[in-house]
Amino acid sequence: MDKFRMIFQFLQSNQESFMNGICGIMALASAQMYSAFDFNCPCLPHYNLAYGLGILLVPPFILFLLGFVLNNNISMLAEEWRRPQGQRGKDPAVLRYMFCSMAQRAMIAPAVWVSVTLLDGKCITCAFCTSVPVETLGNASHPGLSQGEMKRVLARIPCKEIYDGQEFIANEVAVRYLRCISQALGWCFVLLMTTLAFLVRSLRPCFTQAAFLKSRYWSHYIDIERKLFDETCAEHARSFAKVCIQQFFEGMSTDLAAARCHPPRKAPADAGEAAEKLLGITDQGTMNVALKSWHRCKPPLHLHPPALPSSNGWAGEKQPPTHPPAPRREMAAYYSRV
Repeated sequence: MDKFRMIFQFLQSNQESFMNGICGIMALASAQMYSAFDFNCPCLPHYNLAYGLGILLVPPFILFLLGFVLNNNISMLAEEWRRPQGQRGKDPAVLRYMFCSMAQRAMIAPAVWVSVTLLDGKCITCAFCTSVPVETLGNASHPGLSQGEMKRVLARIPCKEIYDGQEFIANEVAVRYLRCISQALGWCFVLLMTTLAFLVRSLRPCFTQAAFLKSRYWSHYIDIERKLFDETCAEHARSFAKVCIQQFFEGMSTDLAAARCHPPRKAPADAGEAAEKLLGITDQGTMNVALKSWHRCKPPLHLHPPALPSSNGWAGEKQPPTHPPAPRREMAAYYSRV
C-alpha cells in the first residue's frame, strides 16, 4: 500500500509530465486503433460520403473529449469559472491559459488519427469516389447509363471485388488518383499542425512574456491551492472522525464502568492531538458553513503583515480596525440565526 501511495504522490508532483505521457500514449493508441480497425466501405452512393467522413472526424472528436476527461484540471477549470466572485476576482486570462494548456494536450491524439487516416487514403477514397473526373481519367462516352447509374457504378470503386465499371475507368486509376489527393491533404495537415504547435509553444511567450508568466503563475497557484485545501480537509476529516469515535467509545466505557462498577480508562494522548487539529470546528453545521464560505468568498490573495509588538514604541499609535475573516462572520451569523 505504501508503494502505491508513493507512486500516487509522485504522479501528483509531476502532473504536467504525467499528462504529457498520457497524451503521447493516447496518440500511439489512436494510430494502433486505426491500423487494427477493419475499414469496410458500404460502396453505395448515399452512404459512402457519410461513412468516410464519419471515420475521419468522429473518432478524433471522441479522442479530443477523452483528452479533457483524463485531465484532472478540467474540474478545477470548471470550478474556477463557475464559482461566485466573492472576495477574489476571476482573471479571464488565467482561465484562457488553463483551457489552452488542456486543449493543446487533448489535440495530440486527434491530430495523429486524422494524419494517419489521410495518409492511408481509404476514407477519402470511400467518401469521394463518386466525384472522380471520368472525363479526364476514363471514358465518359459510354452510352446507356444515366447520371444516377454512373454514380452507382463509381461508388463501387473502393470494393474491387464488386466493381463493374472497367469500361468507364480502371479501378486502379481511380484509387491511385484519390489516394494521391488524400496523402497530399495528409502531409498538408501534418505541416499545418506542426507549424501551429511551433507558433504556440515558441512565439507566444515572446510577444506577451509578462502576461504569459502571470497567467502561468496563477494557474499553478490555483492547482496547488486546491490540492492543499483537499489535503487539509482530509486531515481535518480524519481528526474529526478520530475524536468522534474516541468519544463514542469513551461514552460506552463510562456506561459499562457504571454498570460493572469499574473505573473508566483514560483516553490516549493522540486523541488530544487530533482534537487540536480541528481548529475549533467541532460540529457538522460549522464545517458546512466553512465549506460554503470557502466556495462563496475565497480569501483575497493578500497576506496580512505580522503584528508589531507593543514594546517597540508603536503601541500608542492608532492601528487600523481589524475585522474577522469571512468564514468567522458567516459562522457567527449562522449561530445567531440558530
